[in-house]
Amino acid sequence: MQNDIDPRSLIGRRAHDSSGCKIGTVGEVYLDDATGEPEWAAVRTGFFRREALVPLEPSELVDGVLHVPFEKELVRSTPVLGVGRHLSPRQELQLYLHYGLDVPPSAESAGPAPSSPASSGPSAMPSSPPPDRDFGWIAGTES
Repeated sequence: MQNDIDPRSLIGRRAHDSSGCKIGTVGEVYLDDATGEPEWAAVRTGFFRREALVPLEPSELVDGVLHVPFEKELVRSTPVLGVGRHLSPRQELQLYLHYGLDVPPSAESAGPAPSSPASSGPSAMPSSPPPDRDFGWIAGTES
C-alpha cells in the first residue's frame, strides 16, 4: 500500500474484495510498532457482523476505496482476535497464515500458530506462549 497515506484517513472508507464486491467499512487501522507503518485494517463486514482484520500491504487505495486482493468469504472467515487491542506476534502470525501471505521474520519468532479445526494431528504449540510484544496499535489513539 502507499506509504504516504495517513492511516486515520482510511477509517470510514469502503473496502472491496478481489472481485469488486463490497466487504464492509474500515473501522480501525493497526500500525507496526517497529516502523509505525499501517499494517492491518479492521473492516466491519456488515450491520450485525464482526470486524475482520485485513492486511494493508497487498491492498490498494483507489478512488477512496480500499481494494483488498482476497475474496469476501476469506475475509469474513478471518480468526476472531478481539478488535480494539494490540495484536500479539502469535495473532499476527495467525493472520498471515490465514491469508496465505509470506510471514515476515518478526512474526516467525512467535512460534507456530494454533491449528485450525480442519487440521489433523495434535497441535504443535509450545507449552507456554511467547511474551506479547504489543505488535501494533490503533491509529488515532495514544499508547
